[in-house]
Amino acid sequence: MEKNDSIWLKSSENGRKFRTLDQNIETNVCVIGGGITGISTAYYLAKEGKKVVVLEKDRIGSKTSGGTTGKITSQHHLFYDYLIHSQNKEFAKKYLKANEEAIKNIENIIKTEQIECDFERKSAFVFTQNLGKLQMINAEVDAVKSLGKKVNFTNEIEVLGKIEGAIEFENQAQFHPVKYVNGLAKSVLENGGEIYENTKVVEYEKNEDGFVVMAESEGETRRISCQFVVVATRYPIFNVPGFYFLKMYQELEYGIAIKADVDLKGMYVSCEVPTISFRDYEENGQKYVLIVGNGHKTGEKVENNGFEVLENFAKTYFPNSEIVYRWNAEDAIGLDKIAYIGEYSEVRENMYVATGFKKWGMSSSNVAANLITDKIMGRENPYEAIFNSTRLEPIKNHEEMKNMLKEVGESMIMPRLNGEKGKKYCAHLGCEVSWNDVTKTWDCPCHGSRYEQDGSLIEGPSVHDLN
Repeated sequence: MEKNDSIWLKSSENGRKFRTLDQNIETNVCVIGGGITGISTAYYLAKEGKKVVVLEKDRIGSKTSGGTTGKITSQHHLFYDYLIHSQNKEFAKKYLKANEEAIKNIENIIKTEQIECDFERKSAFVFTQNLGKLQMINAEVDAVKSLGKKVNFTNEIEVLGKIEGAIEFENQAQFHPVKYVNGLAKSVLENGGEIYENTKVVEYEKNEDGFVVMAESEGETRRISCQFVVVATRYPIFNVPGFYFLKMYQELEYGIAIKADVDLKGMYVSCEVPTISFRDYEENGQKYVLIVGNGHKTGEKVENNGFEVLENFAKTYFPNSEIVYRWNAEDAIGLDKIAYIGEYSEVRENMYVATGFKKWGMSSSNVAANLITDKIMGRENPYEAIFNSTRLEPIKNHEEMKNMLKEVGESMIMPRLNGEKGKKYCAHLGCEVSWNDVTKTWDCPCHGSRYEQDGSLIEGPSVHDLN
């Protein structure tokens, strides 16, 4: 097994490859990032008749989208009680509605475009085996019911048997995310869009006519002239304006797929720490269970092997199983836990962003694609205020803000003040990177950029190799 051997990427590795950009071009909309959010946005815009170009530095769907569990759900862990108390009930109700609509939208796209991506409706559960967490489950049940959505409480689920409690959202869904992204990409091309892989965006300029995006490919810098820019890179790669590095952090999670002859009726995630999420999948008659979790802030020193918790879970509940895939994936999380979708900045007209999905990107990507498409097409969107990307509210997550500032101080400032030699510094904003002995990568604890052992860039926000 390779160190980042995702079941989704391996089972679709013979899919269509896209050429590298080899010249300067012009377009209406330049979408930066070929994950599920970027390709979904390109899909909607191409359907609207816009000339769209997608630029992806690796292969489409190969990073976070290729490492997800593939759950399409409005159940974003235990979240609605938090939303009601941190915002208000009407806010929480709109958030719920936006994500419920996203599930239906994705199902309609799959049917319309005839995308074979193993879509199926299933219930989603958040469960606990810890009596001390039961109050949180009960509070979430009450919160969601108060929003008008039917939910169920149970103290028994398949595989695990008796538990302390779980909240069930019925009629959610799961699918193969990379097959879905590839299906969307096919439609983008059929509707006049263009997709380029191995084309890394490094900078942009604003001019009177719109923007010029600069991308590196084949050792050359290509220039893409456009009216609109959409930054869909999971974590925004442009620091100014927007300053997203001040209001987000990244987490790294681990995943395994095991051969197990089971058919699960639902999709499951625990509310304990470390978190465990699992679901089933079948490919060519072979049944698998995906087990994902044990996440931590990128660059953070952790005691256990990232995969050990997942493997122990597999041995306990699927004793006759065989581990066949291992991988890791990263996602961005806003300090108030709500995604940033909309204008990149109040001072940068016609530039848009979608980020901070906190590991629930399957539904959030569709919410973002619709919202940004409406903005570009000049239409009102009912959820614009919910995900307002330029919001400047008091930070409610004081503990995480304190931790972020501490990491920046320890990683960016102190090593330089102390004149420490032999350190490696991130090419993004100069934080000292740490070595992850599980993934064999250099990880930045400040903003989550990751590098191979030789210093070559894996994931941003950095756009350059390790210093």
